[in-house]
Amino acid sequence: MSAASPTDDLPSSPSAATAPVPAPLAPHQTPAAQAAGALLLSRIGFALVALVALAALLMSIALWQKVGGMKEQLARQSADAIAQSMEARTLARQASDTVRDASARVALVETRVTEIALQRSQLEELIQSLSRSRDENLVVDIDSAVRLALQQAQVTGSVEPLLAALKAGDTRIARAAQPRLAPLQRAMQRDADRLRVSTSNDGGEALQKLDELMRNVDDLPTLNAVAVRGTGTNAWQAEPIPADAPWWRRVLLTVRGEARSLVRVGRIQSPEAILLAPEQSYFLRENLKLKLLNARLSLLSRQMEATRSELSQVTASLNRYFDPASRRTQAAATLLQQLQSLVKTTEPVRIDDTLSALATAAAGR
Repeated sequence: MSAASPTDDLPSSPSAATAPVPAPLAPHQTPAAQAAGALLLSRIGFALVALVALAALLMSIALWQKVGGMKEQLARQSADAIAQSMEARTLARQASDTVRDASARVALVETRVTEIALQRSQLEELIQSLSRSRDENLVVDIDSAVRLALQQAQVTGSVEPLLAALKAGDTRIARAAQPRLAPLQRAMQRDADRLRVSTSNDGGEALQKLDELMRNVDDLPTLNAVAVRGTGTNAWQAEPIPADAPWWRRVLLTVRGEARSLVRVGRIQSPEAILLAPEQSYFLRENLKLKLLNARLSLLSRQMEATRSELSQVTASLNRYFDPASRRTQAAATLLQQLQSLVKTTEPVRIDDTLSALATAAAGR
């Protein structure tokens, strides 16, 4: 049997190297065969070691590459971290400077705010002082104007100046727009309304009655005039002669009428009224009209005493010179009584609410 070549004993693939080691030669193998088997085993072991070394080398190379990549990544991360740290330090430094500047500005602003608050408090005190001074001056001006108008109204009897003063004061208070003076404004409005109502109601009714009485003066019968009875015939006039009366009756009635016209009999209670000449009746009526005009002027000027005096004189003249039995005279007397009652119920000019409010406002309450 020929010996096998060395190349034939090598495995053809790595799987052949890992094949199981052949069993030892039988005792009947030759030494050459044994030497060839030992050589084969040594070669297989060397191949295995070489393969393990190569695998280790490959793993080392891969591990080295991986470690190098990790080093590069760590280096980049470290560089990034250093850059970020430097940027953070820069930002922190800038933030610190900004905070320092902001603190300084805040301190400056607080100082200015404190100064402004102090100036504002001083300005408010000054404004309040000026406002109080202006309110006091306004109250003093209104008080003087109202009291002057009140004196004028009491002297002249006319409430128009007082109403004008109250209206002017109301307008000035409304323009000032001060809530503290609102009670004074309401008091002035109440007094003005009361004065208008009293003047328009009482004065208007009294003026109407005076005008009616003046129109009726010309129709009042005097005592020296021929008395007119309710039948409308003259008491001293001759009786009418019937047309169908006989001649002797007509003569008798004519003589009787002439006789009765010659003699008149009556009771004289007021000689001065009976002795009043007929042409003087005109002046009597004009005198009554003048007295009524004076009473009207006194009533318009709120002079109640003068008005009552004039009405009393008119009443005396009416009772003395005019026929009290006449309905017109009685109506005139009734009008005079109503006028007297109206004049007596007229109150003097009073503005107590306004004066009390002015005193309260002047006291600063």
